[in-house]
Amino acid sequence: MLDLYELEQLTAFADLGTLSRVAEEFHISTPSVTRAMQSLEDSFGVPLFTRGKNRIELNENGQAAVELGRKLLREAEDAVSRVRMLDARRNTVVVRSCAPAPLWELLKKLSGSRPGVTVSSGICRNEEVLAAWEKGECDAAILPFPLPGGEAEQFMEEHLYVCVPPAHALAGRDAVCFAEINGFNFLLRTELGFWDVLCRQKMPASKFLMQTEEFAFQELVCSSSLPCFITDYYDVDRWAADYGRTAIPITDPAANVTFYAAFRPGCQPGGDPSQASGVGRSRSPVMK
Repeated sequence: MLDLYELEQLTAFADLGTLSRVAEEFHISTPSVTRAMQSLEDSFGVPLFTRGKNRIELNENGQAAVELGRKLLREAEDAVSRVRMLDARRNTVVVRSCAPAPLWELLKKLSGSRPGVTVSSGICRNEEVLAAWEKGECDAAILPFPLPGGEAEQFMEEHLYVCVPPAHALAGRDAVCFAEINGFNFLLRTELGFWDVLCRQKMPASKFLMQTEEFAFQELVCSSSLPCFITDYYDVDRWAADYGRTAIPITDPAANVTFYAAFRPGCQPGGDPSQASGVGRSRSPVMK
C-alpha cells in the first residue's frame, strides 16, 4: 500500500533534487527520507532511483512514479476537501429569500431552535430563489407566492408604506397607490430583492437614489426632501416620527404581500412561523 506522506517526499525530491533538501523541507532527518524512498521502492516493487557514490537520481520508473504520485496526492486532497464540505453541508442550513424581513424573521427562529447549526443566507430575486429550491441548492426558500406542488406554507405578511417629510406633496394623504406616486423620486436601500423589483415595475417613471450604507441613508432621510419606503415589519409611525416624517400606506394589492416558506425535511425551525405578526420590532426600515 502506498503511503501518501512518502509520496509527498518523492514529489518533493523531484522538485528539490537532493534528499537533504527534502529533509529540510519536511523537518526530518536525511536518513528518514532515505528510508521513505526505500519503502516506496518496496511498495512499487521496482527501483525508482539510479544511485551513485555521492548522488541519487530518479530513473524512468521514478519519474513515472512522481507523475502518478502527484495525481494521487491531488485526488487525496480533493477527497479530503469533499468529505469536509459534506460534513459542513450537513451542519449548515442554506436559506434563500426574496426579501429581507422574512429572512430576518426566519434567521431568528433558526438561531433559537437550532443553536448548533450554521446558517448561510442570501437575498435574491424571485426567479433565483425558485431556481435554487428546484435545483436543491438551498434548504429553505422564501417567496411572495406559494411554490408549485404546495411545498410552501404561509410565513408572514408585510405591507408597504411611503414615508414623506411634512412639506412633501403627498403629506396629508391617508393612502396612496403606485399610480399616484409614479414619477416621484425616492431614496432606496440596496439588497431589497422582491421589493426593489416591485417598486421599479410599478413606478417606471420614478428614479431611485440607491444607498448601500445604513448611516448614509439615515442622514439623507433626515436632510433630504425625497420620500422613502418602510414596511410594517417595524413600528411604522414611531420610525417616521423619529425622522420627522409621515408614513402613508400603499393600497395596491401588490404592496400587501404574504410570504411563503418552504423547508427541506429536518430544516424547519421550531415554533409556528405563521404566528409571526411582523409588526413593531424595530426602528429601522426594511424599505429604505
